[in-house]
Amino acid sequence: MEKYARVFNRFDSNGDGKVCPAELQRCVAATVGDMTEEEAAAAVALMDSDGDGLLSMEDLVRVVEDAAEEEKASDLRGCLRCTRWKERLHYAVSLRRMLSRLGERRSVDQCGDMIATYDLNADGVLTFDEFKVMMASSPSAAA
Repeated sequence: MEKYARVFNRFDSNGDGKVCPAELQRCVAATVGDMTEEEAAAAVALMDSDGDGLLSMEDLVRVVEDAAEEEKASDLRGCLRCTRWKERLHYAVSLRRMLSRLGERRSVDQCGDMIATYDLNADGVLTFDEFKVMMASSPSAAA
């Protein structure tokens, strides 16, 4: 939360605990690039959870955490594309290789067991949702 507070305080230049479109525009222009008044107003409207036309720290935290979750899901989809094979043995080998890249050592048999455990429809292939549950329960997913 301390990191969020530091970022939020950088945006909240007048220290009133809220970020208005002008503050957002100035901060974005100073760090990333130009943002028009209209773009800043639209961004605030999109992220504003209570409809007051201002961003609270909770709004910032929610947006950042939602983006992080979306990025994790995207990363997992990429991993799944790299390991998706119809034939079980090849799939287990590919899963082992992918987990190894993530720093988690597993044997081919262990990977086959993992697939069997999380393959709810027993088709030998993990869907994205099955893969996401498997990764969420794996120690490497927390790293």
